[in-house]
Amino acid sequence: MTIDNTTVDKLAKLSSLTIEEDKKEHIANELAQIIEFVENLNEIDVSHVDATFTTIEGGQKLREDVAIKEEGQCEAIMANAPKSENNYFVVPAIIE
Repeated sequence: MTIDNTTVDKLAKLSSLTIEEDKKEHIANELAQIIEFVENLNEIDVSHVDATFTTIEGGQKLREDVAIKEEGQCEAIMANAPKSENNYFVVPAIIE
């Protein structure tokens, strides 16, 4: 798979990042190396390995799911969002 500036621009838009023009080529090269590494994983023969969800014997211990509302928690979370509106995250549209 080839990573070019168009792909880097699209990924930047989807992730709400601003990438400087002089760094795009470096990022494209790094992404290409990551994809090449992941594609190497396809060569590993795992046909003799049973599928597992956890390595913990007896499965994962679960806790009761209890909602806790702390004062100011929502505001603290939304303060870190690049864009928010009415206590919701605003994200760019990905379906054109």
